[in-house]
Amino acid sequence: MTILVTGANGQLGTEMRQVAAQYPHYRWVFTDVQELDICDAQAVKACLEREKVDVVVNCAAYTAVDKAEENAELCDRLNHLAPALLAQAAEEVGAALVHVSTDYVFDGTAHLPYREVDTPCPNSVYGRTKLAGEQEVMSRCSKAMIVRTAWLYSPYGNNFVKTMIRLGRERDSLGVVFDQIGTPTYAADLAAAIFKAIERGIQPGVYHFSNEGVCSWYDFTLTIHRLAGITTCHVRPLHTDEYPAKAPRPAYSVLDKSKIKQTYDLEIPHWEESLARCLKVMGE
Repeated sequence: MTILVTGANGQLGTEMRQVAAQYPHYRWVFTDVQELDICDAQAVKACLEREKVDVVVNCAAYTAVDKAEENAELCDRLNHLAPALLAQAAEEVGAALVHVSTDYVFDGTAHLPYREVDTPCPNSVYGRTKLAGEQEVMSRCSKAMIVRTAWLYSPYGNNFVKTMIRLGRERDSLGVVFDQIGTPTYAADLAAAIFKAIERGIQPGVYHFSNEGVCSWYDFTLTIHRLAGITTCHVRPLHTDEYPAKAPRPAYSVLDKSKIKQTYDLEIPHWEESLARCLKVMGE
C-alpha cells in the first residue's frame, strides 16, 4: 500500500513520519510545498498516478487563524480549493483520502460536546474555508474520511505548548484565557489514529478526534508549567475580551469522539497523559 502525506513538514505531517518509521512495510511518500503544489490540479493528478497512491493523508492547511482574516484568498486556496483538487484526483485514481479539519467549523456556543451530526456554523475566515474544504472533499471523493481535531500541539513547529514553555521561562507573569474550553490534542495521538483507520480500512464520513478530557487554555498552561518544572511564572486567568484577537474563537469546542472510537476500536489517552509524553520527547 502506498500512502501519500501532504503538508509533511508541519506538526501532524512530522508525526506521520514517526509513524512511517514504525511501519516500513507500507510505502510512504511525503510531500510539502517544495515537492508538490496541492493548488496545482495537474501536478496533484500526475503525482497520484505516478506514485500509484492508495491513500492520501492531507495534513496541509492554512492555520494562522488571525492572519486568515486579512489573507482570506490564500486561506481559501489552501483550505478549500486544494482539498477539492486532492479529492478529485483521489477519486480518479481510486484512492482514499483522509482530510484533517478543525473544531472551528463550529461557533462554540454549545454546552455539550459537538457530534459529527451537529450543523456546522463557523464564525471566522479560517473556519469557513475549512468547512468549504470538507464539503468539497465529501462531494468529490467516495472514499473520503474527514477528521476534525482541536488544540493541536507537538514537539515540532510553532504551537501553544512550546510558546507557554518559552514565555514561562522568560516572564514573571502571564495572562491566559480561562473562558474558552476545549481539549488539547497531541499530534502523535492523531497520527496514530489516522494510521489505525488506514490499517483497518477507511470507513467514509466525518469523525471527531482529540484527546480525552476537557480544560481551558488557563488550565492547560498551568499543567504545562507544572510538568515542565516552571515555578517562577505567575499565570493569571483572563476573559476572552481582555485578550483581543482578530478572529473570534469558539468559547466551547469540546468534540464528541464516540464515533471514531467505535468505528476503529480506538482507545484515546487523556490530554494530561499525552502532554507528559510530548514533554518527555521535547526533553522537558
